[in-house]
Amino acid sequence: MTWVLVVLLAILSFAAVVFLFKVPKGGREAVAAALMLGIAGYALQGRPDLASAAKPGRDAQNPELGQFLVEARTNLRPEGIPTGNRWLIISDGLARNGRYIDAAQLLRGAIEDNPGDSEAWLALGNVLLAHADGALTPPALHAYRRAAKADPKAPGPPYFLGLALAQSGELTQARDMWADLLKKAPEKAPWRAPLAEQLRRLESFIAAQAGGAASPAGSPSDPSSRPPEAATSPGLSPKAVPSRP
Repeated sequence: MTWVLVVLLAILSFAAVVFLFKVPKGGREAVAAALMLGIAGYALQGRPDLASAAKPGRDAQNPELGQFLVEARTNLRPEGIPTGNRWLIISDGLARNGRYIDAAQLLRGAIEDNPGDSEAWLALGNVLLAHADGALTPPALHAYRRAAKADPKAPGPPYFLGLALAQSGELTQARDMWADLLKKAPEKAPWRAPLAEQLRRLESFIAAQAGGAASPAGSPSDPSSRPPEAATSPGLSPKAVPSRP
């Protein structure tokens, strides 16, 4: 039955090319040859006996970190995400579903339109971070630095760069970055208190590591030798941030 359909489709295709697209006589032999070549290729490689299966979506990764980063970025802006930036809105939706490469491609389009768009650079740094499972890669670092350069007063770039540094094991740099951000934070900023709590927990962990290095308590089985299991997003309840393998 399958071969009957294949041959019928080939005949219909040839008829459509000849009568609908008015291919001249000299080109009909080439069309017929191409169709025959396609049928021969199917005969050699086609497997109609196999059950059909949907192909997994490109770059479909665990969306948990992407959801966290989008929500955290939203809560760091008192006015929320600019609704007029269509690239940003669509890329955030892709990031929430783990489509980090697609989100990054859209954000590059936004940056090409406006190289001074700090929010687009920040979102790009976040999707690159999520794509690398929380590891701070050179492209993500570059995006965070461009975001900070475009808007030096925005809290997002130092916050997320500090988070990325902490995830990558650069705890002292992360602490210094967050401490400087907290010093500059407005008194009434809704993210000030959560950031202060994160900084306190990070400082406690660094102190525990320093103390554990000189005592048996710092062994891998000791809870005090492990990184903090949750990060608090500004304006959100504590939420686990996946560590890179």
